[in-house]
Amino acid sequence: MKNTIEEIKKNLDALNSRADNMEERISNLEDGNIELLQAEEEREARLIRNEETLRELSDTIRRCNVRIIGIPEGEEKEKGAESLFKEIMAENFPTLVREIDLQVTEANRSPNFINARRPTPRHIVVKLAKVNDKEKILRTARQKKLTYKGTPIRRLSDFSA
Repeated sequence: MKNTIEEIKKNLDALNSRADNMEERISNLEDGNIELLQAEEEREARLIRNEETLRELSDTIRRCNVRIIGIPEGEEKEKGAESLFKEIMAENFPTLVREIDLQVTEANRSPNFINARRPTPRHIVVKLAKVNDKEKILRTARQKKLTYKGTPIRRLSDFSA
């Protein structure tokens, strides 16, 4: 009987040590899981910060841009988009054109390809040399409807979505 009790105690001690070992392993796994969750939350926060930074950089790059909507396709091919913008400005704001030295860095249609499913013409994006010129143009344009050869057009500040 003593031998049987001794064997049962040994088996019980072995089972207790295995249970302690399993509890320790489970605790380590739970700690690792918590660390992984915290690391993922940090990555998500970093991703959100990076997206905001990218948006701010994009807006800074586009800060001097004016977007013109409603110019028929092909108008800029014969004259060029820069001279077309200057013509629109001279037609709508002759005093403003004389007042500011309108310097256009570049102008083009956006996007570069024509979408056959989209019936409206592509926008013209004009990059001005000075932000102040853009602000004066937009401020003045708010007070008057813009036209190009009698056709109403719209102008917007070019910022990211």
